[in-house]
Amino acid sequence: MGLTTLFLVFIGGGLGSVLRFLLSKCLPFQTNAFPWATLLSNVLASIVLAYVVFQFKDSEKWSGIQPLVLVGFCGGLSTFSTFSYENFQLLQQGQLALFWFNVLFSFGLGLLAFWFLARH
Repeated sequence: MGLTTLFLVFIGGGLGSVLRFLLSKCLPFQTNAFPWATLLSNVLASIVLAYVVFQFKDSEKWSGIQPLVLVGFCGGLSTFSTFSYENFQLLQQGQLALFWFNVLFSFGLGLLAFWFLARH
């Protein structure tokens, strides 16, 4: 692993994190509400990751795309820690329906992205 690889992860991670930040500002999480920004961030990251894996994993471009897009961009865009925190808050607020909807919908849409793109 060289400095170029680290730089690609750095650039991709910064871009993904900025996009996640902007989504959180457009769709802020509020008490007793659904965490739309986190769902959108995680599902978008899953779609991008699935698309890139199925389009480029056997390509010569893979060694550059993997650190930039998969590790960097998708890693910066997706957020398991915020997902966990917001679900914890929903549980604390007694919002069991929103909690289960978020857990199942987030996981289901991410998995659906891989299933759909694997077939096309």
